[in-house]
Amino acid sequence: MKPQIIIREFNFSTDYEAAVKLWEEMEKGVHVGPSDTPAEIQKKLQRDPDLFLVAESHGSIVGTVIGGYDGRRGLIYHLAVRHEFRSNGLGSQLMTEVEQRLRAKGCLKCYLVVLADNHEAMRFYESLGWRDMTEDRLFGKVLQ
Repeated sequence: MKPQIIIREFNFSTDYEAAVKLWEEMEKGVHVGPSDTPAEIQKKLQRDPDLFLVAESHGSIVGTVIGGYDGRRGLIYHLAVRHEFRSNGLGSQLMTEVEQRLRAKGCLKCYLVVLADNHEAMRFYESLGWRDMTEDRLFGKVLQ
């Protein structure tokens, strides 16, 4: 029997600690970093709170996804599903919902980053229609 799951928008005061705990418990793919501090998450929520979603089962956070939209491109990050809730379509449900919300804002193209050794995540995203953008290279810079 499938557990009852509610997908809803993130609420900082009730969800922050549980979301960070979930991210910290992920075997791979999600890393808690400087942009996950309370102050940084509050900044994200000021911009587009409707793109930070949680999946809840019996009052516990069992999944998250964060979308961002700058008015031109979208970005997906921190898709996380508690181990015992995987393989039931929850990750797909979270992705479908955040993609619909991005489309509603006018987003035409979206990106996400998968670590090179996370083959399970690559197969998952490919099954949802995402593709490896082999012609592009990702660059990053810490601006602190």
